[in-house]
Amino acid sequence: MLAVVLLLVLAGAGVAVVRPGPVAGWFGAADDPTTAAPAPEPSPSAVLAGSDPNAPLPSPEGVRAALDPLVGAAALGDRVNVSVADVATGQSLFAKGADDGTVPASVTKLVTGVTVLAAKGPAYRIPTRAVAGANPGEVVIVGGGDPTLAVDKKGFYPDAARLDDLAAQVKQALGGTAPTKVIVDSSLYSGPVFEPGWDADIPTGGYGAAITALMTDGARADVPQAKKDHQSGDRGAERVSQPDLSAGRAFARLLGLPSSAVSKGTAPPAGADATAGAPGSELGKVESPPLVRLVDIMITDSDNVIAEAMARQVALARNKPASFSGAAAAMDEVAAELGLPADELSLADGSGLSRTDRISPSLLTDLITLAGNGGHPELAAIFGGLPVGGWSGTLGGRYETAGTKAGAGVVRAKTGTLTGVHAIAGLVTTADGRLLTFAVLTDRVPADGLESARVALDRIAATLAGCGCR
Repeated sequence: MLAVVLLLVLAGAGVAVVRPGPVAGWFGAADDPTTAAPAPEPSPSAVLAGSDPNAPLPSPEGVRAALDPLVGAAALGDRVNVSVADVATGQSLFAKGADDGTVPASVTKLVTGVTVLAAKGPAYRIPTRAVAGANPGEVVIVGGGDPTLAVDKKGFYPDAARLDDLAAQVKQALGGTAPTKVIVDSSLYSGPVFEPGWDADIPTGGYGAAITALMTDGARADVPQAKKDHQSGDRGAERVSQPDLSAGRAFARLLGLPSSAVSKGTAPPAGADATAGAPGSELGKVESPPLVRLVDIMITDSDNVIAEAMARQVALARNKPASFSGAAAAMDEVAAELGLPADELSLADGSGLSRTDRISPSLLTDLITLAGNGGHPELAAIFGGLPVGGWSGTLGGRYETAGTKAGAGVVRAKTGTLTGVHAIAGLVTTADGRLLTFAVLTDRVPADGLESARVALDRIAATLAGCGCR
C-alpha cells in the first residue's frame, strides 16, 4: 500500500530509508506509449543509517549538557521550547518549555497527517462524483474534497483522479441525452475559504488558496509553469480565486459546454429511480490516490492546500462541519483518542499557516513516538515524506556547515517557518545508533533572523546526531 519505498522498523531493527526514484514512479503514473522507455534506474542508495535497537540510551544529564549551550542561542529569540525523547521507550531526555503551546507553523502538518490516517485510514480515497441534475441534460459535479484532482493527464499531482475520465463516464451514462448545463456542488465544505489567522499575503502569495470542496491541481492557475517552478525548488504558485467554479468550467469544456453553462448549486437527492439520468442518480465517479500518498506529498512539499483538505477529512470522519473550526475540533478529538495530550493542542487550521495555532513540543515528540513505536502501524506513513538533512525537501540545502554536518543523512524532520517563527520536529539517530525524536519551536525570532535561526536549529539536531550523550 505504501507507494514510497520506506523501511521503517522503529520498534525493532531500526530505520533504513532508501533514495526514491522519480516522483511519477512513486505514485504509479501510467506508462505513456508515446515516449521511449526510460533507462533502468540504479539500485537505491542508503540515505539514513539504520538505528540499533540495542544501542545505549542517552542520559538526561548527557543530553542536557550537550543542548543547554545551544537552546539559549540569541538567534532563536527569547522563547525556545524543546522536547527530546527516546522513540523505543518514550522516555523524556530533555525538556525546556516542553509542555508550552507555541506557534508551530508547518510542523502542524505532522498532527494533520497522524489524525487523518487514524480517522480515515491510509487506504481511503476521496471521491469526486457526477450526478444527474433536476432537469434533463443537467450534470452536477459534487466535490468530495480531493485537492489533487486534475483536468487531464497533464495535471500537477502524479496519478491524480481526472475530470476527463469523469466526463467520459458521464457521456456514457447519459447515452443519447446531450449535456446542457453543469452545476457545481461544493457544499461539502462550510465556513470561510481563508482562515482568519492567516497573514494577509497568504491568499495571494502562492502558498495558500481558497479552500473549496472542488478544485483541480491544488487551485494552481498555470499548471505547466507550476511544474517547472516546483522542479527548480519553488513550491509557490499563482492560485485561482474560485477553485470550485474553475474546476466546473474545465469539466464543462470536457462535456462540450461553454463556461456560461456553469453555475453553483447543490445536487438533488437521489430518488427511488436508479435509472441513469434520473435526478440525483450517479453518472460517474473518480477517486483520489489513497490518503497515504496524499499525506506523503503534504509533508514532503509542505503542501498547505492538501493539508487543509486532509484536516477536513478528519472533520468528516467525526461528523463535524468540514470547515476550519470543525476540522480543528476534530483533530483535537482524534489526538485525545490516540492518548496524546490534547490540552497542549489548540489549532485553527491544518496547514500551520495560522498564527493562532499552538502546539507543545512534547505533544510532537509524543506523536512521533506513537507513530514510530509499532503500536499504530497505520500512522508510520507520516515518516515517508519527512525531508532528510542535507538531501531532500526543506532540509536539502541544510546541514552543510562544520557545526551541522553531523546531521546530514541522519536527521529526518518536518520544518515550519513563518515570519518570526521557526520550528523543526522529527527523528535523529545518535552516534551510538539510538533513535530519538525531537521538537524545537521558537516563535519570537527577529523578522530578519531567518538564516541564523535555521542554523541554530540545525546545530541542536546535529549535536544529538553527533553525540552519545551519556
